[in-house]
Amino acid sequence: MVRHPLSKRGNKYLRKFMKWPHSPYKTSWHHNFGEEQAMKNLKQATLEMGSSQHPQRPNLPYPFLLSTLLDSFKAYSIDPTPKAYTLTPQNPNQHLPGIAPVLDHLKHLEKFETPESILVYLIRFYGLADRVQDAVDLFFRIPRFRKRECLEMVPRILLKSQHMNIHVEESTFRVLIRALFRIKKVGYAVKMLNCMIEDGCGLDEKICSLIISALCEQKDLTSVEALVVWRDMRKLGFCPGVMDYTNMIRFLVKEGRGMDSFHILNQQKQDGINPDIVSYTMVLSGIVAEGEYVMLGELFDEMLVIGLIPDVYTYNVYINGLCKQNKVDKALQIVASMEELECKSNVVTYNTILGALCVAGDLVKARGLMKEMGWKGVGHNLHTYRIVLDGLVGIGEIGEACLLLEEMLEKCLFPRSSTFDDIILHLCAKRTCFTEAMELTKKMVAKSFVPGSSTWEALLFNSGCKVGYSETTFSRLLGPN
Repeated sequence: MVRHPLSKRGNKYLRKFMKWPHSPYKTSWHHNFGEEQAMKNLKQATLEMGSSQHPQRPNLPYPFLLSTLLDSFKAYSIDPTPKAYTLTPQNPNQHLPGIAPVLDHLKHLEKFETPESILVYLIRFYGLADRVQDAVDLFFRIPRFRKRECLEMVPRILLKSQHMNIHVEESTFRVLIRALFRIKKVGYAVKMLNCMIEDGCGLDEKICSLIISALCEQKDLTSVEALVVWRDMRKLGFCPGVMDYTNMIRFLVKEGRGMDSFHILNQQKQDGINPDIVSYTMVLSGIVAEGEYVMLGELFDEMLVIGLIPDVYTYNVYINGLCKQNKVDKALQIVASMEELECKSNVVTYNTILGALCVAGDLVKARGLMKEMGWKGVGHNLHTYRIVLDGLVGIGEIGEACLLLEEMLEKCLFPRSSTFDDIILHLCAKRTCFTEAMELTKKMVAKSFVPGSSTWEALLFNSGCKVGYSETTFSRLLGPN
């Protein structure tokens, strides 16, 4: 029986509907599998390299350390990952010659930007081998691994594109602006945004938000410059979001521009975006810093009217403003109302009120407030003790100050040097208390606290010693040790 060949119609069907299998090398799972296998092979090879039984291979075109890394990934047709470069052997003395080729390969041939973790690892590697100078040299070479030299080509490419009548698209502007952010050239990024608008491109909200975020992170930028950029972008049609307003308010408050932050908060409300409790708290702190206490009360009441519930940070800012106005009784009322609203006061709350009481000289209420802190489970920290101790010394209650200082020493808390100097000076002024001054100084020195020069001077001149400064030596201070 003669088998007839397939008809043309059948061949067309096969050609149309038969699906040939794709190469597994084109799928993501194979790439991930290959990367895992390459890493396993590299780990095994590095372990063998650390073994003294491993044969030497001097005829390789690359040093063994680098060639092993490249061959492990080349076998699976994939490029080495940054993580692979951290798998260098753990024996510095044996494999130091192989580090230099690895660094050169990272610097000149790899496509990715070298992560700082790799460089830190290699610096530590040099340190373990007692090659401090090589570690220092690598530290100063770190900027060369950032591949920023490619950015020098950008202006030439843009100029050449203009001569070739190639129109720069929005995506190109976005790439350039993000690159400028990466190298912290925010001012140029803003200019590039203006060029983007002048070229007829639409305003990119994400780019504008990125500019605001980057501006607020700049240390050498003034609040005036930031406000100019903010206003210019709003004129271009930028509608800030919640995070944009929050970042701007935080930056202005940090720069001491509380009233400007208040105006930004008003803009946020006018734009129909309700500020949260964080924004109100930051603006309140900025207003307190500028001494705008009338506006402080109005803004706090407004916050309550719109239904925002203050947290302990908001209350602390408000209480601080009241204490600066010497309204300590009202501040205590706020603390009581916090308890009713189940908002627990913390040590910052009490320290703020304690500071106001000690400045006013009302040590009776200050002592009562310290006891109240103990009843309510709020621990005394270093700042608490220092506030009360300074208050006691300020009104001349040296005896009680010494008792409080003893309590501080038991908890390994130390006063300010100036406060301790004042205590010693008061004790030395009374001839009968000189022994107490000496004992107190010994206890402080035993706790590794270094008294100020005024303390030593007072003890010296009240000890009855007639030795002048010109006759003293440092031999006893140095001692046999």
